[in-house]
Amino acid sequence: MGVTDCHVHINPLWEMRPDAVRLLAHADPADARYVKDPVAFLDYLDRCGVDRAVLVNYVAPEVIGYTEKANEFVADYVRADPERLIAVGGIRPDHPTPEREIARLADSFGIRGIKLHPPHQLFRPNAYVDGSLPSLRGVYAECERRRLPVIVHTGTSVFPRARNKYSDPLFVEDVALDFPELPIVLAHGGRPIWMETAVFLARRFPNVWLEVSGVPPARLLDYFPRLAQLAEKVLFGTDWPGPGVKDIRTNLEGFRALPIPADAQRRILEENPLRVFPRLKSS
Repeated sequence: MGVTDCHVHINPLWEMRPDAVRLLAHADPADARYVKDPVAFLDYLDRCGVDRAVLVNYVAPEVIGYTEKANEFVADYVRADPERLIAVGGIRPDHPTPEREIARLADSFGIRGIKLHPPHQLFRPNAYVDGSLPSLRGVYAECERRRLPVIVHTGTSVFPRARNKYSDPLFVEDVALDFPELPIVLAHGGRPIWMETAVFLARRFPNVWLEVSGVPPARLLDYFPRLAQLAEKVLFGTDWPGPGVKDIRTNLEGFRALPIPADAQRRILEENPLRVFPRLKSS
């Protein structure tokens, strides 16, 4: 089946605000070439022992700088190998015609998932309930209709201007209740404040997945001591090249070194990602 890294950032770096770019100063400057060379990135995945990568893009001009052009960027990028490179795009939570936009992203751009980043987009994921962001209901409804996974950032962000009051995964409970057929991925598993909440939601709802990117593999069992028991609801991801994540291969090797059963590792690394991000149907 092969390993899927469910959280990789191949993004249009030229759109990022300068102070956001500075948080990536740890990354090898040579890695920047992958943003413009998908063939080189695929070679990098081969060397890391990774079959597929979920390329997480989103729209957050106020905090990070990314605009709707990020959707065009990732759609073009994955054409190098759409089987191995999975395009995730974004939408403004206040989009005036969310159903139409989701349809355009899926049908015209080949987007296979939507990323919402509450602390960067400055909204609560359940803001449709009180009517403050009614367009969110359309986002979720259209994604549910298409079985398009929605990846929601949960847990803190250290980027300038991020507002972490929006990061609590409990806001996603309403979404899971109101859209029971919508695949929901809790990116970063609520680290480091709301891990227990994220675990609770993944255990309670069949459509909610716990994704553990951005957590050092050596600390995963500190954050999620019942990781092996939760294996059927967990997705592996690295958050490369985010802050603190220098290399996909090192991260994967650290995960494989964890004292959890081989069958649990296989579910997290290989089987579960295929349930959330299935392979393309052959024509």
